[in-house]
Amino acid sequence: MAEVIKGIFHIPGQDEMIPDSHVYIIGDPSSQDLSLVDVGLTGKGGYKMSSIDGFGIKLEDIKRVIMTHTHFDHIGCFAEIKEQIPWVELWVHEAEAEELEQGDERTVYGMDMFQSMCQMQYNVEPGAFRFKVDRRLRDRETLKIGGMTWDVLSIPGHSRGSIALYDESNRILIPGDTVYADYAIGRFDLHGADGAALKDSLMRLAELEVDILLPGHNRIVKDLPADYILKTAQQWAPYLT
Repeated sequence: MAEVIKGIFHIPGQDEMIPDSHVYIIGDPSSQDLSLVDVGLTGKGGYKMSSIDGFGIKLEDIKRVIMTHTHFDHIGCFAEIKEQIPWVELWVHEAEAEELEQGDERTVYGMDMFQSMCQMQYNVEPGAFRFKVDRRLRDRETLKIGGMTWDVLSIPGHSRGSIALYDESNRILIPGDTVYADYAIGRFDLHGADGAALKDSLMRLAELEVDILLPGHNRIVKDLPADYILKTAQQWAPYLT
């Protein structure tokens, strides 16, 4: 657990057989208007809540969960979080909101084999991932929340509704599973994924000025080289067709 900069806290994922996504808490604590970005794997709710408490953050200050996308390792413990923070809103890109509200779990699990494995491993009942979406996010929205300003960027490819959050003033990028440290990218063989779209999304992100990269997994990166995302896109381009 760490404060990345003022207004951004990092709760590292606790990987098991299935990876557990990082969680970021964004917002100036004095604003009393904080957001969780992703929540993580099923069964990790207690760990995430104790981490929040360890930062000295008041639960009543957490107003919403913003999903970078709705895969199992990112949204898995939302119901656990909702039990502890029942007023919290769920914000999801419009491309995945409908499936989530209708209980279409293909976007959550990605493939049938993975769905069966997760349901068996974590004792998850069919239909567990049907949630009301309080706000459907759109590309190029600007969110003024928690005393900070974040641009919403639609970056499909890893999933149809993947988004990045970009703080231009502090040059911070939260890209979900689209790009990681060590020239890695998210997989593009799941339901709603598209290699060509992922290449376009990487090229879009490459145009941004980014100093701090806060991905969904792997390590966070400060002092990111100016051409890092571009080089990552170029390295993977032959495979993203």
